[in-house]
Amino acid sequence: MNEYDSNRIYDLTKKINYDSTTNVSEANCYVLNTCHIREKATDKVYHEVGRIKKTFRNKKKPIIIIAGCVAQAEGDVLLKKENYIDAVIGPQSYHQINELIKNLEIKKNKVSLTEFDVVEKFDTLNVEKNSDSKVSSFLTIQEGCDKFCKFCVVPYTRGPEFSRSITELVQEAKQLVNNGAREITLLGQNVNAYNFEGKKLSDLILEIAKISQLQRIRYTTSHPKDFTQDLMEAHKSCVKLMPLIHLPVQSGSNKILKNMNRKHTIEEYIQLIEKLQIFNSNIKLSSDFIIGYPGETEDDFEDTLNLMNKVKFINTFSFLFSSRPGTPSSHLKKIDEDLAKKRLIIFQNISKKIKTEYRQSLLNKIVPVLFENRTQKKNMYFGRDEHFNSVIVESNENLAGKIKNIKIIKVSQNTLFGKISSKIMQKEFAA
Repeated sequence: MNEYDSNRIYDLTKKINYDSTTNVSEANCYVLNTCHIREKATDKVYHEVGRIKKTFRNKKKPIIIIAGCVAQAEGDVLLKKENYIDAVIGPQSYHQINELIKNLEIKKNKVSLTEFDVVEKFDTLNVEKNSDSKVSSFLTIQEGCDKFCKFCVVPYTRGPEFSRSITELVQEAKQLVNNGAREITLLGQNVNAYNFEGKKLSDLILEIAKISQLQRIRYTTSHPKDFTQDLMEAHKSCVKLMPLIHLPVQSGSNKILKNMNRKHTIEEYIQLIEKLQIFNSNIKLSSDFIIGYPGETEDDFEDTLNLMNKVKFINTFSFLFSSRPGTPSSHLKKIDEDLAKKRLIIFQNISKKIKTEYRQSLLNKIVPVLFENRTQKKNMYFGRDEHFNSVIVESNENLAGKIKNIKIIKVSQNTLFGKISSKIMQKEFAA
């Protein structure tokens, strides 16, 4: 979502004659768009500001704006602690960034904008065309979360759930496709909670799928509790909807899930996966895991490993528990840090083994790949298959924006290598 927000901030600032630059030292204004999910996010902000200060030691100071969730969470604290920062602007206020910059150009009064006016934000953004021209583009459809998992800062930095209208989203999706997008990922903190005037995520997917030049649709991030039957049916009926679902579970222990306030059990989670694979046998899963949550015992950790081995997630994102200020879990006693780190290593080794076995199973298989761009190496193109695996292919033909059937001839830890195949792929769905 941060990438989408950053792109839209750029779209807005072009109206006041700002353009992007890769030359750090020539910038007149810095907008540091931040995420607050992980520990030490605030420290990273101060580090980056320090780097900017060093760059401009003997030059005119640029305008420094901290945007995003760190700005929302820390607010005035950032301004007081680091005098070099001129303003903070929360994720629901960045539609005001042009006015903020113009004022800062005139006077250097420090400003904090952290209101939760998501309606006004999207009203503003709907007027501005989305200039993103990537083959694979992002589209924010929903923001905020009402789940209040005890470890998560999102409800406090992004606010309650808000869904954009289908009409607005289809219009923006068409803009992206006209710009060159062939794949759109629908974004939300709790994306499958999307609900606008009774229309659900499945309705939106089916509407966007009608855009003729759009070839692939993805969505992230899902919550198991909000995964409805109609969305499962979309995975059977909509050929443009990709069969990789990112479905965070966080732990394999029911006790830990209850303590996290996740509102689902492991049994319910597994039943959901089994139902999904009935609708579409090609579906694969990725997930998020928090290792070392307060109160996690060896038995709890063993339950997590058992879940890994049962589901065989093709990709996982695992982190040590990090206490976020203001969340209910921030007051809980942490488990021994060395023990938590040991468990994380064990978990990641198992995850790596499962991922490696899965990737090896693709050797000599033919997979459809949407190519996004040419790499730095001549005639080498980068793309992704239906399950979001990275694929590299050599070709004299410009493959960007095209789907080709690729035979996998080599597998590395993070990348598949292949060659173009003339074989026609047959898409199969379970009855």
